[in-house]
Amino acid sequence: MPKFIFKRFIGMLVVMFLVVTIVFVIVRIAPGDPAAVMLGPDATVADIVSLRHQLGLDQPLPIQYGLFIERVAQGDFGTSIFLNRPAMSAVVERAEPTFFLTVFALVIAIVIALPLSMLAAYWRGSWFDQIATTLSMLAASIPSFWLSLLLIQVFAVKYGWFPVSGYGGAGAGFFERLHHLLLPAVALGTASSAIIARFSRASLLDVLGEDYVRTARSKGMSETRVVVVHALKNALIPILTIIGLTAALLVSGAVVIETVFDLPGVGSLVVSAVLRRDYPVIQAALVVISGLYVLVNFLIDMLYVVVDPRVRF
Repeated sequence: MPKFIFKRFIGMLVVMFLVVTIVFVIVRIAPGDPAAVMLGPDATVADIVSLRHQLGLDQPLPIQYGLFIERVAQGDFGTSIFLNRPAMSAVVERAEPTFFLTVFALVIAIVIALPLSMLAAYWRGSWFDQIATTLSMLAASIPSFWLSLLLIQVFAVKYGWFPVSGYGGAGAGFFERLHHLLLPAVALGTASSAIIARFSRASLLDVLGEDYVRTARSKGMSETRVVVVHALKNALIPILTIIGLTAALLVSGAVVIETVFDLPGVGSLVVSAVLRRDYPVIQAALVVISGLYVLVNFLIDMLYVVVDPRVRF
């Protein structure tokens, strides 16, 4: 097992190194002078030269790359031109809404998907299975921004049960934050629940036909114990895989949701940084989001060791 964990950890470091390299290349191959683009059309030549020197763009590419890797290893992505503060600090400050939005959306997706997939697999071919499959396809095909606008119109504007936008005041408590995040989490988690449900149903169908499931039934075990303990436990590997991929995709999917609900998260920060050509912030956000993606997949690999003894050996 230590060898398995070590290999996965090394793989994670290699992926992050490639991500940082790609981020470096993207800025350098973007059309135009990055310094001129960041400062806008009213910038003077002296301002552009000063910013190029500040960003290290006036040095040869190999030296730029080496300095960039050194700064990234220290968590330094430069200073935001428009926010006038360290780019990583700005991203970290906006991380809380994005983190809780992603967690709540994932919880909603799992709570919807797992019971639905277990019942659909158990009653395979029944009317319930057909309805569940249809609803899953419908939920997966609905654009998240359209669902967000629909939820706002019905539950925020018409009934007034939830706030239209925002994240609460500066001193808002956890439950007030949750009240603001519930509609965005539902909009973000609905499509993900459909994906998890489809994969979970397929995985459970493969397991329910195995010999040990028939043996458990022949011993007189209840159907609930057979499905939950024996079938679900042995179907967890592919289910954990799709949950991990979904969790990572939710982080990137939060960009649209945060814009619609005006949440002060990393997603809205990235959108404003792209519109302003604020490259330090874009670089920091890309690395953080990619790092979360890689970290989630690493944690899922560790869960494999817990749920399946065969992985340990």
